[in-house]
Amino acid sequence: MLKISHRDKKAVGYPGTRWSSVNAPYLFIAPSFVLLAVFFVIPVVAAFLMSFTDFDIYSLAHFRFARFVGLGNYMNLFSDPLFWKSMFNTFYFLILGGPLTIFVALLAAVLLNSKLVKFRSLLRLGFFAPVVATLVAVSVVWKYIYDPRFGLLNYALSFLGVAPRDWLSDPVWAMPAIILFAVWKNFGYTMMIFLAGLQTIPEVLYDAAGIDGAGSWQRFWRITVPMLAPTTLFVTVVTLIGYLQLFAEPYIMTGGGPMNSTLSIVLLMYRQGFRYWQMGYAASLAFVLAIVIFILTMIEMRVQKEGSAV
Repeated sequence: MLKISHRDKKAVGYPGTRWSSVNAPYLFIAPSFVLLAVFFVIPVVAAFLMSFTDFDIYSLAHFRFARFVGLGNYMNLFSDPLFWKSMFNTFYFLILGGPLTIFVALLAAVLLNSKLVKFRSLLRLGFFAPVVATLVAVSVVWKYIYDPRFGLLNYALSFLGVAPRDWLSDPVWAMPAIILFAVWKNFGYTMMIFLAGLQTIPEVLYDAAGIDGAGSWQRFWRITVPMLAPTTLFVTVVTLIGYLQLFAEPYIMTGGGPMNSTLSIVLLMYRQGFRYWQMGYAASLAFVLAIVIFILTMIEMRVQKEGSAV
């Protein structure tokens, strides 16, 4: 009988040795955990500790210049009118832009999933193109669209008898203008997810409903909507998280103006941290926003779960 020495067992990872096949998976995932710790866990912990200090530009030279202020940053934050203004603007953007993005995406997905529509591949490409387009480039293009003198939007509205308007310089219309741009930029991604969900619905369900005399609207409301519930939950949560982190659109198009009407919480965070170098204060803003996102996500998942149970 062939005998295998203990040294040979260790060399080939024989079961029962120290580096057996049971331990091998941990070796493969160890680099990922190291990268996660270095680029996520440690920065998050450091930012959390920073939120309890007055960390500023002088503290960059040496940590001893950072003083512990406890909950001072959070107390100042909740007494800051700009914080409440930015929070209002962010929720305004979310409440209007989020449902509108999901609605347009679902409408486009149903259209592309229909057998009556021709050139579906071309339409899919056209709808998804804004998602992969560079945000800075398309923002500049949309600034020209909103131009009060030469913009295409005012030119189109002139045929309806609507007077020209300076969209991005009007405190009332600046945020709706950004919402319209964000919906155009982002609905293609949500559309693709809805389209994937629609293609998983068995066609036999629609055939059976058609035999029973159900119309198009009844089939959509009784079959499509319930079957898309998990997909809808996913896109709602993703849209909520993404839209609460509004930054690039107002930063490029309005700079937070006019009169702070488009100032978002993340843009305020950027100003405090990288313009005024109040990094401790900016870190406290980040964690307040994280808590808000977590609470709203849990509420959304709870509501969706109760709705599906009913």
